Amino acid sequence: MLRGVENLAMPRTAAFFDLDKTVIAKSSTLTFGKSFYQGGLINRRAVLRTAYAQFVYLLGGADHDQMERMREYLSGLARGWDVEQVREIVAETIHDLIDPIIYDEAASLIEKHHLAGRDVVIVSSSGAEVVEPIGRMIGADRVVATRMVVEDGRFTGEIEYYAYGPTKAEAIRELAESEGYDLARCYAYSDSVTDLPMLETVGHPHAVNPDRALRKEALARDWPVLTFSRPVRLKQRIPSLSMPSRPALALTAVAVGAAAATAGFVWFNNRRRPGLRPF
Repeated sequence: MLRGVENLAMPRTAAFFDLDKTVIAKSSTLTFGKSFYQGGLINRRAVLRTAYAQFVYLLGGADHDQMERMREYLSGLARGWDVEQVREIVAETIHDLIDPIIYDEAASLIEKHHLAGRDVVIVSSSGAEVVEPIGRMIGADRVVATRMVVEDGRFTGEIEYYAYGPTKAEAIRELAESEGYDLARCYAYSDSVTDLPMLETVGHPHAVNPDRALRKEALARDWPVLTFSRPVRLKQRIPSLSMPSRPALALTAVAVGAAAATAGFVWFNNRRRPGLRPF
């Protein structure tokens, strides 16, 4: 007589990606500066500072103190902004602005993780008004982002949830618990040392185009260091490797990513203070 055989399902796994300078070649929110200007959300001076901040950001990134100052400034700046207007501006311009700056290497990695049966999760300190549509564009299954308080359809200027640093790691652990991910078998990718907690959470961390501090950590810990250098439009990639259209099954958080388009204000003002390092 045959005994019953228990069917043990393999644990689920996921690949967690930071967004800026990891999946795309620029800052997602700074890229929308001109669009927000045309939509009346920021003035011409802000556009010029945003463009300069984008250039400097690409050279080095932002450390913890600069990110904190940026968070405080942008939350106040967005007070009173109409949420639907922000979403409409992003929807109208995302393909022209974001599609050309998606790293071919990142898109290929996302495809490979999907083929291996892993969920793909974008984990970004920007907001879902920017991150969520980018996630849909590249076929992400979930998005973790900053969430800002909204009342009567407008941002209040208060932050409810900030997806940054240790908070990203906490969100990943919560997702692992709710979705059944085996973190020891999961992957993570980021360019910034501020995402060290996120990278430490998984069994397969990777540094992508790392800043100096993260490169040092990666080399010390024997983590793979990847170089992504080929931005390409998704539709120009090999048809057989085209990005699948996958819905975002869950959104851990949403936010005012639009406000971050004027991050140039913060960089420009802080750069004048003694003892502060540029992006």
